[in-house]
Amino acid sequence: MAKIAGNEIRPGMMITHEGGLWIAVKCQAVKPGKGGAYNQVELKNIVTGTKLNERFRSDESVEETYLEKKDFQYLFATGETLTFMDMETYDQIEVDAGFVGDQAQFLQDGMKVLVQTYEGRPIGIKLPQHVTLEVVEADAVMRGGTAAPSYKGAVLENGLKIQVPPFVNAGAKVIVSTEDGSYVRRAE
Repeated sequence: MAKIAGNEIRPGMMITHEGGLWIAVKCQAVKPGKGGAYNQVELKNIVTGTKLNERFRSDESVEETYLEKKDFQYLFATGETLTFMDMETYDQIEVDAGFVGDQAQFLQDGMKVLVQTYEGRPIGIKLPQHVTLEVVEADAVMRGGTAAPSYKGAVLENGLKIQVPPFVNAGAKVIVSTEDGSYVRRAE
């Protein structure tokens, strides 16, 4: 942790404020006609997601906080609980599936993820950009129509329904984006 002046807060910085952990979203230097200049900062709470608008004067100091980023390996899910292992210490952590959100459907046994922690508590998780999944069902391509569809529906092994090119059939492995669940390319 480092102390910085209130007017040094910049977007993307993490600070400890009023007992919470906040990220600066927007900052604007304000120089009113009367009184001292201040930094108008829009903060977002890392844990709860609530927003806060705060004024920081240059003579105020705040604690800048750094998150630890460590490699973890996804082990398994038990109901709504996901278990990950620290790849250095082999310690295991459990997080609620809601913490990972929609990306939880892309977790695969042994997958390496980046976990952001603050004082040993996980506050963010980053999956690889792409995953390889098998197509278990693919719609037939309609023949005879002049306006052939460029994509068709498919169901992946994790239950996700996506659109794939006509040449992709059941049994094929495809690479999918973990950001939005879209088809990237056929896996080699």
